[in-house]
Amino acid sequence: MVGGSGFIGKVLIKDLLEAGHKVRNYDKRPSGLEFIEEIEGDVRDLPKLQRACKNIDVIYNLAAEHRDDVRPISLYYDVNVNGAKNIVKAAQDNGVKQIIFTSTVALYGLNVGIPDEESPAKPFNDYGKSKYEAEKVFEIWAEADNKRSLNIIRPVVVFGEKNRGNVYNLIKQIAGGQFIKIGSGENKKSMAYVGNISGFLVHLLTQHKRVLIFNYADKPDLTTNELLSIIYQTINKKQGRLRIPYYIGMMMGYALDTVAFAMKTTFPVSSVRIKKFCASTQVSAKKAFESGFNPEYTIQRGLIQMIKHEFPVNT
Repeated sequence: MVGGSGFIGKVLIKDLLEAGHKVRNYDKRPSGLEFIEEIEGDVRDLPKLQRACKNIDVIYNLAAEHRDDVRPISLYYDVNVNGAKNIVKAAQDNGVKQIIFTSTVALYGLNVGIPDEESPAKPFNDYGKSKYEAEKVFEIWAEADNKRSLNIIRPVVVFGEKNRGNVYNLIKQIAGGQFIKIGSGENKKSMAYVGNISGFLVHLLTQHKRVLIFNYADKPDLTTNELLSIIYQTINKKQGRLRIPYYIGMMMGYALDTVAFAMKTTFPVSSVRIKKFCASTQVSAKKAFESGFNPEYTIQRGLIQMIKHEFPVNT
């Protein structure tokens, strides 16, 4: 596994071990988990990556630059695209026949309806662009040999225990009384609980067609208002009525972007994050569930479990 020391990777490693598989993790930092082989290294280090991929059957690639504020921007392409080129080279040199790659629904763009796997790519940021380029690198590898198998999963926003992403930040702001709603809240969000994403990644070991691409989201989708309602109810807080119109929120975001650039720092609120928060970001996950996968958790159960784990004093 490449990049297994992150949020999703640690859960996946545990699920793979539970399913009886042996795991070797190649990452810039160790996962700290037991019963696996750890090799510290960077996906951009081809010689070390080649050695790490000896005597394995499947490569999971979870390594990525994914934050909104990565600088320089070239890092998205150095890690996500050139890293993909190194992985296919290492796979080819070691006779690995199956690669499972975590891409992103960000490549569809914003406010594009409910895209499925056949929808055109319209990435709105360098993260989405670099992930889409990486997909093409892996597809070329898979098509070059009919014995090779490529599974691409395009997850939506993933949340869960020990995650410090956008969903955690939203809950933290609400728990701390610092949240003010921007926009109407009627936009819908496709989301996924980490336990379900990990389960689906294990399930993909059984999918052996040349190239298979899957969106992944837990269903049904929630509106932002429904998401907020679950959070407020779980932490026993009353939801306020104050709401900032979207256009004013974006003006605030651009102002913070300017200050952050001048001070060479980052803030928890930015124009990109406001745009994403207020956008409808839904995808079709029909193909994933038609593959025979049954998620263990409902989205509501996953959210409540995360909130109670991360904010026990508020629940």
